[in-house]
Amino acid sequence: MDPKTLGCLLLFPIQMLYCIVRATVSCLLPARRKSLAADTVLITGGGRGIGRHLAREFAKQGAKKVILWGRTEKCLKDTCEEISRSGTECHYFICDVANREEVYRQAKVVREKVGDVTILVNNAAVVHGKSLMDSDDDALLKSQHINTLGQFWTTKAFLPRMLELCNGHVVCINSILSQSPIPGTIDYCTSKASSLAFMESLTLGLLDCPGVSCTTVLPFHTNTDMFQGMKVRFPQLFPPLKPEVVAQRTVDAVRTNTTFVYLPWSMRALVILKSFLPQAALEEIHKFSGCYTCMNTFKGRT
Repeated sequence: MDPKTLGCLLLFPIQMLYCIVRATVSCLLPARRKSLAADTVLITGGGRGIGRHLAREFAKQGAKKVILWGRTEKCLKDTCEEISRSGTECHYFICDVANREEVYRQAKVVREKVGDVTILVNNAAVVHGKSLMDSDDDALLKSQHINTLGQFWTTKAFLPRMLELCNGHVVCINSILSQSPIPGTIDYCTSKASSLAFMESLTLGLLDCPGVSCTTVLPFHTNTDMFQGMKVRFPQLFPPLKPEVVAQRTVDAVRTNTTFVYLPWSMRALVILKSFLPQAALEEIHKFSGCYTCMNTFKGRT
């Protein structure tokens, strides 16, 4: 073994220990938060639900401009007017992220009319709440296009300029279901798993790109119209998240350059359990918690 390789092998455990100690210390000390005063934020699905709360929170935390993308003009207009009244410059554009050509066209319009986007929040999503056999092909394709491919296209549209500026942040509002799927929403779980893999790969790919970062948010069931009717067995132990809390934690993660955010933090335990428990035990956890049947009463917005 040559001396260089031997040196790398000896140094590696020290590097691992350093990373663990640094992460531990970071958890104990208050994190430094960057200013958003020079940032232009674009939020997909920004007219309602978590998207509307994200717009409010970015404005509250001092973002220079907020841009809303969505498919429903009334929702976009209402949210835009609210943000503008708060004193933050806000614009909205009708854009279906499932349509690649429309994404690229509207991205060009945004750059010409508003300027460079420095924070991209991929929030738009759909869920159909049906089994594979009950879902038609068009519905499955719609989930893949909005939840997965839409994120590809928006990132391709805005990331190159961020890299040129050495200033940018790509955010994905994902779901814990990307790592712990449940029955009755196979389209959503599959597309979110794909979205998570995209963000993990993108995060690693940007390690040597100064000034450009990524954040992936993995929330539990959130109390929005999208998941209306979804029920777990012990709502007192596993209450649905408030969308404003998801928004607050997301914006804070951007300001602190946090890569992954689990909401609530206890969802990390679920991911750890999956790494060593047998499948039969995981199935019992799903049945005990009510996740196995939680979509039976689903009637949310798609």
